[in-house]
Amino acid sequence: MTATSPSSHTGAPGRGAAALRRLLDLLAADAPAQDLAEAAARARADWAGAAEAAWMEETVRAALSVRRELDQHRRREAELAALFDTAGDLAALRDLDAVLRAIVRRARTLLGADVAYLTLNDPAAQDTFMRVTDGSVSAAFQQLRLGMGEGLGGLVAQTARPYATTDYPSDERFRHTSDIDGGVAEEGLRSILGVPLRPGKEVIGVLFAANRAPREFTPDAIALLTSLADHAAVAIDSARLLEETRSTLARLEAANETARAHSAALHRASDAHDRLTQLVLRGSGIDEVAAEIAALLGGGLAVHDTDGSELARVHTRPVTPSAQGLSASRVDGWAVFADGVWTCAILAGAEFLGSIVLTGRADLSDADRRLFERAVLVTALLLLLRRSVTEAEDRVRGELLDDLLTGPASSARWDGGSLSLRARRLGVNLAEPHAIAVLDCDPPHRPRLSAETARTARGLGALAGTRGGHAVILAPCDRPGTLARTLAQDLSRILGSPVTVGAAGPAHGPDQLPALHAEALRCLEALSALGRSGDGADIADLGFLGVLLGDRADVTAYVERVLGPVLAYDAKRGTELIRTLGAYYDHGASFSRAKDALHVHVNTVVQRLDRVAQLLGPDWNTPARALETHLALRLHRLTRSGPAGRGAIRRP
Repeated sequence: MTATSPSSHTGAPGRGAAALRRLLDLLAADAPAQDLAEAAARARADWAGAAEAAWMEETVRAALSVRRELDQHRRREAELAALFDTAGDLAALRDLDAVLRAIVRRARTLLGADVAYLTLNDPAAQDTFMRVTDGSVSAAFQQLRLGMGEGLGGLVAQTARPYATTDYPSDERFRHTSDIDGGVAEEGLRSILGVPLRPGKEVIGVLFAANRAPREFTPDAIALLTSLADHAAVAIDSARLLEETRSTLARLEAANETARAHSAALHRASDAHDRLTQLVLRGSGIDEVAAEIAALLGGGLAVHDTDGSELARVHTRPVTPSAQGLSASRVDGWAVFADGVWTCAILAGAEFLGSIVLTGRADLSDADRRLFERAVLVTALLLLLRRSVTEAEDRVRGELLDDLLTGPASSARWDGGSLSLRARRLGVNLAEPHAIAVLDCDPPHRPRLSAETARTARGLGALAGTRGGHAVILAPCDRPGTLARTLAQDLSRILGSPVTVGAAGPAHGPDQLPALHAEALRCLEALSALGRSGDGADIADLGFLGVLLGDRADVTAYVERVLGPVLAYDAKRGTELIRTLGAYYDHGASFSRAKDALHVHVNTVVQRLDRVAQLLGPDWNTPARALETHLALRLHRLTRSGPAGRGAIRRP
């Protein structure tokens, strides 16, 4: 456009040039269009001619056109700068959310929009969710989730083309829903422009610019938002690829680490197996194997037998296997963590050999757990070997016991000296006092009773075997009654069934053992006849029955045990309590007839018997005690008046 100087029409040189200079200065100062219009208005007011006014109008139009061109160049420069910045963000992509926020913020700024936001599709939920917003003030709008095909975004996603509306509430081109319309209304949006996010052929989301007043979106605005959407799509796709790459690398690293760990675990397990096997082959005991297992696993260890008794313990306090853990481990053979410890059953096939408890390792890894279970297998092998050796030793010891109890009367080749030598080789010195115990229980439990008796004998340094269907034990002991009671109590607890024990002894040398065995057997039979199942006793414990059953009854000891306190009282004070007690029983437990026989007053008899009660106990005159006491009195008289007084009374 060419502006003609007004001086050629009006002859007023200089006024047009001044006005033109003013307009150029305003353009150079980047003054707003309003300032240009005000300058033109003042110039027209100073000029009266129509030609001057026309020239001024033409000049102002030219200046405004220049101004628009400058504004457009600046806007394009800003858009290009924003696109370059976005490209730089993508090149240095570290945080996808940060890049998307920058894109949305730039979209809002460059388009001069009140709100800009970006939604992404969720294939799993089959809907679209709000990912990033800028300029939004409504919490409901920021948390919107849209069904596929709903709202303006649904139309953009379906057609993969940009769509704009100058008045969203009244636009019928897309499907309205109450949730979307409510969120848009709460945000106060009227005009909305949406463009697709499409890294390839598939639309993955929508980028929006919106205003709270009606607005026509120009092709330049649509093109700019589309460019920013393309950058956002590239960012999302790049982030996805980076995430997949990182995930793949992480899986590869995890696989490599797993392979390395597996290899190390195999090497460690193989080494541990070799070390444990060498211990077993060298004949090491359970203590050494337990110490090696504890060192391998870095914890405390306790090994238990089938009945829960401790076989070995290393670096831990006394601990019992967890009942829950042991029960579960016996089912599948695996180590089980329960009650703060690891428990593993020692199994040989279906046979239960014992258990191992590992303490101090609540964080046992899979590799260590398998190592623990492998160590348990080696322990099972050791226990089986040990049991085989023990069974062989038990057979030898049982055979020796059987030969000892056979006696010279049953075998012409019986040689006590040879048997004593065999016993010496097994660590048994028959010259020391020994007692024999014969044990019995209900028939279903007898095989286990024999095994437990043999195990008990090993702990006592004794011999054990079976004879006549009963378990027999020959133990170093000078108190057979105590031995019998202890065996009955312990074995009854272990078997969970009454074990009755008859004992006899002590004896010195092998010659006396057959007779001792016969006496212990009679004692066992007497206990059964008396209904004392689950009890243990020797002949002396049976009272007068012991005198009747004993093959070598010690009458003096029996009298002393029954009447000892009274005899001692008479000897010390010169009283006649024994004579009074004898008269009382001899005359039918009658005070009056006893006082006549003693030639004393009845009160004297009563007083003397009260003293007897103090010495023998308040139950001295009960039927059972009275029978014992009366028999002891008669034996006391016999030992004082006949040859029996110089020794024991023998059974005929």
